[in-house]
Amino acid sequence: MASRAYNIPNLLTYARIIAVPVVVACFFVEGRLESSDFARWTALGIFIVASITDYLDGYLARIWNQTSNIGRMLDPIADKLLVASVLLLMAADGTIAGWSLWAAITILCREILVSGLREYLAELKVAVPVTRIAKWKTTLQMVAIAFLLAGPAGDAFGLYTTALGITLLWVAAVLTIYTGYDYFRAGLKHVVDAE
Repeated sequence: MASRAYNIPNLLTYARIIAVPVVVACFFVEGRLESSDFARWTALGIFIVASITDYLDGYLARIWNQTSNIGRMLDPIADKLLVASVLLLMAADGTIAGWSLWAAITILCREILVSGLREYLAELKVAVPVTRIAKWKTTLQMVAIAFLLAGPAGDAFGLYTTALGITLLWVAAVLTIYTGYDYFRAGLKHVVDAE
């Protein structure tokens, strides 16, 4: 039904998808990948609002009984677009560099692995519920990315935002490995049974 596609929870999800190019554009305001402090704070503000909509869209869909197929499909896609684009952006501008790139790569690889696994299991009519620790991982990941977005702009105030962001990114990467293994182990059982 068309009206379900335009309910408030889905509009929040669409807004999160639209936020992705807006956050990226903040880093190209001068025509190159050198953002000003104002651009970083703006990107951070947009990212925080987008992250809040991630919680709100699911919550509102449940309490208002407005769940929809398009919402179920787009919600995880919106999250992955937001996380992946900002991680790539932070790697491109050097906020994430050296060994810390492995934390970002781990997070991106896990997202791809779990997405592929969920898609395959959906064909087998097997649901893979989101665990509590996976929700903590997502929250920690968003907080880490927020600190990294502030990056040098926050460091200028003596807030050590980059260092804190990198530390939290590593913690999120460790949780990512754990939850990814957990999903993979549970999914592999269904894959083997299907064979």
